[in-house]
Amino acid sequence: MGLLKKLFRRPAAVQELPSGSLTVDRNGNTITSTISSAYPPQLLREIARDVLRLFSDARDAQMPMAEISIHFASLRITARELRGGAIIFLFPQTAMLQTPT
Repeated sequence: MGLLKKLFRRPAAVQELPSGSLTVDRNGNTITSTISSAYPPQLLREIARDVLRLFSDARDAQMPMAEISIHFASLRITARELRGGAIIFLFPQTAMLQTPT
């Protein structure tokens, strides 16, 4: 799917992972977003396009999905289909720090 390559395409630059939700229509256009405007909109469009493609491919395979959840080491993406569009939740995963006992 190439989603990781899109998220980490510039290895020299450190970038904060997105956090929040994004609602898109069936064409991938953003309707609402709680993600910081400092985050590249092109990358959010690519995430939305890939999520919509997953829902579309599942319908074409006659296995429609209502929700998908993708877990990476540092990011969790959960999406729900909304009449052709989708609501996408992006959750950065933080390392759990434990203090020695």
